[in-house]
Amino acid sequence: MSVPSLPPLPNAVLVAGISDAVWLDAEDGTLDRIPIAEAARRARKEPPLLCHLPATSRRLRCDSFPCFDLLELYAFVRPAKFCVPTAAGLSAAMGLPLPDTLEDAALSLLRVRDALLADLKREAGRKEPSLPRIATAMARGLWSWGPAVLSVIGVEDDGLRAATSGLDVWRRLPEWQEQAPPPPPAGYGVDPRDTRRRLAELLGEGAEDRPSQGDYAAAVTHAFQPRLEDGSPNAVLAEAGTGVGKTLGYIAPASLWSERNEAPVWLSTYTRNLQHQIDSEVERLFPDEKIRRKKVVIRKGRENYLCLLNLEEAVRGTGVNKADAVPLGLMARWTLATRDGDMTGGDFPSWLSDLLGVRRSTGLTDRRGECIFSACAHYSRCFIEHSQRRAKRADLVIANHALVMIQAARGLLEQQNRVTRLVFDEGHHVFDAADNAFSAHLSGLETTELRRWIRGAETRGSGRARGLKNRLDDLLSGDDAFQALDALMSGAAALPGGGWRERCSEGRPSGPAEAFLSQLRSLVYARSSGRDGGYDLEAPVDQPPADLIEAAAVLYEALDRIEQPAKRLVKSLARRLDEEADELDTTTRTRIEAITRSLQYRCIDLVRAWGDMLQALQQGVPEAFVDWASVDRSDGREYDTGLHRHWIDPTRPFAEVVMGPAHGVVITSATLTDRQAEKPDSADPADADASAGWLSAEQRTGTRHLPNPAFRAKVDSPFDYPALTKVLIVNDVRRDDADQVAAAYRELIGASGGGAIGLFTSIARLRGVYRRIAAPLAERGLPLLAQHVDNLNLASLVDIFRAEHETSLLGTDALRDGVDVPGASLRLIVFDRVPWPRPTLLHKARRGEFGGNAYDDQVTRLRLKQAFGRLVRRADDRGVFVMLDSRTPSRLLNAFPPGVSVERVGLAEAVQTVVGFLTRQTVAALDGSNPDGP
Repeated sequence: MSVPSLPPLPNAVLVAGISDAVWLDAEDGTLDRIPIAEAARRARKEPPLLCHLPATSRRLRCDSFPCFDLLELYAFVRPAKFCVPTAAGLSAAMGLPLPDTLEDAALSLLRVRDALLADLKREAGRKEPSLPRIATAMARGLWSWGPAVLSVIGVEDDGLRAATSGLDVWRRLPEWQEQAPPPPPAGYGVDPRDTRRRLAELLGEGAEDRPSQGDYAAAVTHAFQPRLEDGSPNAVLAEAGTGVGKTLGYIAPASLWSERNEAPVWLSTYTRNLQHQIDSEVERLFPDEKIRRKKVVIRKGRENYLCLLNLEEAVRGTGVNKADAVPLGLMARWTLATRDGDMTGGDFPSWLSDLLGVRRSTGLTDRRGECIFSACAHYSRCFIEHSQRRAKRADLVIANHALVMIQAARGLLEQQNRVTRLVFDEGHHVFDAADNAFSAHLSGLETTELRRWIRGAETRGSGRARGLKNRLDDLLSGDDAFQALDALMSGAAALPGGGWRERCSEGRPSGPAEAFLSQLRSLVYARSSGRDGGYDLEAPVDQPPADLIEAAAVLYEALDRIEQPAKRLVKSLARRLDEEADELDTTTRTRIEAITRSLQYRCIDLVRAWGDMLQALQQGVPEAFVDWASVDRSDGREYDTGLHRHWIDPTRPFAEVVMGPAHGVVITSATLTDRQAEKPDSADPADADASAGWLSAEQRTGTRHLPNPAFRAKVDSPFDYPALTKVLIVNDVRRDDADQVAAAYRELIGASGGGAIGLFTSIARLRGVYRRIAAPLAERGLPLLAQHVDNLNLASLVDIFRAEHETSLLGTDALRDGVDVPGASLRLIVFDRVPWPRPTLLHKARRGEFGGNAYDDQVTRLRLKQAFGRLVRRADDRGVFVMLDSRTPSRLLNAFPPGVSVERVGLAEAVQTVVGFLTRQTVAALDGSNPDGP
């Protein structure tokens, strides 16, 4: 491929493996296999061409070094486009042959470089005005690719030391405009027969006949009938086994209801990954992208979207720190190309934050709640505001559980009575999501954040000082309002400031909040065990010492000096909305309403919850809650201290606040019921087992707290699990012997030829196994990735694992569910131990509430069920599930589908079983045949 005449490009290409590396001299074509230490020495001496500097430097066991990272060039030339962050991934994205070895990978990087520069030349020919301006700004920031890029696009820049400019891309974004409020929804229901017809339309002519999918869709239609009683939604609990097609099953009635009633249905998931999977399924409903953009909106919290004001202020800083022009240039390119500004799971490449650092990538989101709304110069172009307005007129809003629950708790879902139908996919996570949404934490990090929100940045170099006074001053009128603001600013000084951790640990706290945290920290260390383990510490707060009670009383009074002026401010703002109703413009009214909601939540509701927790230290914790103290640590380092309050049963507030006001709710998952729950009396054991399973589902989802029972629907998976899977429990590996466990992982992954996920209940054990087996597996040509080890975020690790069939991946809870890897990429799952719940104080309280040991078993079975569900995602998948814990009790084995073979075997027999069972799939993956075909 011809490339224009360019300034000097790197002569060296570096690809790092686990135990050695390849160094290619591009000038003379020599390829050397060299030790890791030698590769690090050469890289520090001569900037090489490579892929993913953070991951490469981690493998070289050295700090980062000057280089030509091909991913940076890819992000510049193809902004907002996906690629797997490896040499093979880049080759695939560019339509080039895939490399098989490290040597091939080095050569492929040169081909990718040339292809990208050729693409850049073609784009430059289209005379896009922002391209040369951004490239020039990045070159002035001494971007390694800068001279070559400028040469390709035909721009000369003699001012490499001049002030940086050209990154103000926000000026080129389209503006949205306000529209009249939409009408409230009509009251039409959906007939199950219409749902079946809509489903058939979505599937298209010639689609495989799946009666179970139609039955499922008809069942969930119950939630889209008119509600009969106030406070009693039409609730549906629907379990649909993998392969049923539940996403299209609930989209069918949801889309019909939305069309007929001219109101949105909110489809909620637990993971951002599934949000985008649902979005892709909706393409069947709205194949035209322009129509789909109007009809379907993905909604996430504000902290997921690029804040244009943050971007602008970061760009201003490049006059002082020119090097920031490089990451901000790549962010500028992405900003012009992105669909909706979503930086977590949208079209923002997850690996880009690894390369650019959080500060100049995902750190540009509105993480601190500092938005000034319509007072912002970028308000009419704001990604967040645009998303919210589109959602009001959309047919389907694809949200997540956390956002739905927070919106409901703050009364935002009920605004204009528009959101009356909710679908919770990944419904087995409703309990955990509610636990997070309805808990309270009086901690150092939380209180410091509130101080900053009120008072703004108080030290040099801590970012822009956008405190409450800056955001609110021009909205106030009357002496009382300004006095209340001054009192609130003064009251916030009682909260912790910078350096609070050191002061508390050294016994020299400053102010009421730090004094309380210092006493709380002492209590935790006095009452907890395992202080040398490096993990979080926690302690009960029963019978607290007098010093802690006294510190709590002082802090309670200090918090009141925040709550009371905040109430006065809220009343003052509400009074202005009332008295000037005929005078206020829309933008000012919007600002007042937004800041009022923030004040109510942050300075009244949250502060009041903290006050209740402080009073409970002396008066006792209310029956429905559990309180405890903690010192949170990571790798032995303390990062927070706090007092925590959780509902023992968080589905109570979920039922009251989220489901109660709704007219119809669907909670669906492949893993709602528990087959081995304690059986009620019944003449038919099968009926008893099913009934008990539904009782556990109602307990975990909160539908048991509704006035009327939920409609139950269960559709089994069409997959032949006994033929497609095996479950092995290895009984001769000592789980407390790290060498034996590592050897088992090594041999099992070798037997499967890669394509394995290793699940761990401990990060320390994960790292220990990786350290022992990565190099031996690499020698067999089986790459190994690991969460908490590789310098890649989890999304990138999963992308690599999904794309490269010989690669295996070690991880913890996040890999256990919510990861969809169909095909031969995943053919083996190995668990190091039974994933029992952690014996925390919170779990202890819930055991008492939900049935003791039976509750432990229920939680564990559902975890195993979810993990097993990763193995078979389509009809031609095959896989083996291995547990390396000989103590796995038989009562947990009903987590697996009926008829699946569960065998207790030695490691040698397990290895042979994996080889034999997976051989047909491995062959089929290579030649494209069906392993179960004739």
